[in-house]
Amino acid sequence: MDCERLIVEQVRHAVAAHEQLSIRGGGSKAFYAGPHQGQALEVATHEGILDYDPGELVLTCRAGTRLANLESRLAENGQHLPFEPPAFGESATLGGTVACGFSGPGRPWAGSLRDYLLGVKTVNGHGKCLRFGGQVMKNVAGYDVSRLMAGSLGTLGVILEVSFKVLPKPASELTLTFDCGQAEAIDRVAAWSGQPLPLSAAAWHAGQLSVRLSGAKSETAAAAEAMSTGEAVHDPDYWRALREHELQFFRTDDPLWRLSLPANARPIGLEGDLLLDWGGAQRWYTGPASAEDVRSAARAARGHATLFRGDIAGIERFQPPSAPLQALNDRVRRAFDPLGLFNRAVEG
Repeated sequence: MDCERLIVEQVRHAVAAHEQLSIRGGGSKAFYAGPHQGQALEVATHEGILDYDPGELVLTCRAGTRLANLESRLAENGQHLPFEPPAFGESATLGGTVACGFSGPGRPWAGSLRDYLLGVKTVNGHGKCLRFGGQVMKNVAGYDVSRLMAGSLGTLGVILEVSFKVLPKPASELTLTFDCGQAEAIDRVAAWSGQPLPLSAAAWHAGQLSVRLSGAKSETAAAAEAMSTGEAVHDPDYWRALREHELQFFRTDDPLWRLSLPANARPIGLEGDLLLDWGGAQRWYTGPASAEDVRSAARAARGHATLFRGDIAGIERFQPPSAPLQALNDRVRRAFDPLGLFNRAVEG
């Protein structure tokens, strides 16, 4: 019996028995998405590339396909996933990548995982296999249901297959570094983002702003000259280390907060250590501030804060949404999983 049939049968058994299921892929992001109630539903063995046409820039894989294997296959053809998904471990799978919805340093300029998701095949809470989207952008009509799966954390069903649009790797990349304070870094990136510069990443920490330029060699060279106050360095591993949380900043046993804010929001003024990514739209914080103070600062800046890594007694990982948004979330979840089978959080 093939893996897909086993998965579908386990879901149908859970429907009949009203049992809850905990969907498991490679486990690389279990710190963020779990723990969940119910029997384990293993998806990692449901792997393999089903269709890949480098000329059409389209890739379709089973959900258990290792992200590292996929990226290696794309690299053979000079292509990549433009949203630079973090793996957080060698066991990371494509299905888990979609379920968490994470995107890397280039998110503001290249787009998010959701922007490149063409279609999915899933098993819903009725035990039915469904397909949404397709393998080209023009297949999308009406509600683009496939994109709901991005960041759903497995609460809407079991992802079986995924189709993505891929792109050629940039011909040239160059990183510039600048010594400046946090407020100046935010202002500089905002100004550069309004100019015809090939920006593809911008991060700040401890008085240093790093900016990545990507494109044709002549284009990145001209942009570097126009931004000549910076020091040119060639350190592609910095952006990988940032994406995978391997920088020294992330090597802490303290809780790690992710603040999602407008990119031009002013410094939030929390005591502790702060790292800006996405040109300021994503800010990582670790320090002595209470959860209430962190979330209050995020709200004041018209954003929200997520307890990304670590646990604090009595504190929910995700900042509670407004009542109307929560009601909408609940309606969508009930439509896909009326019995509440999938990835119910452990209570207490």
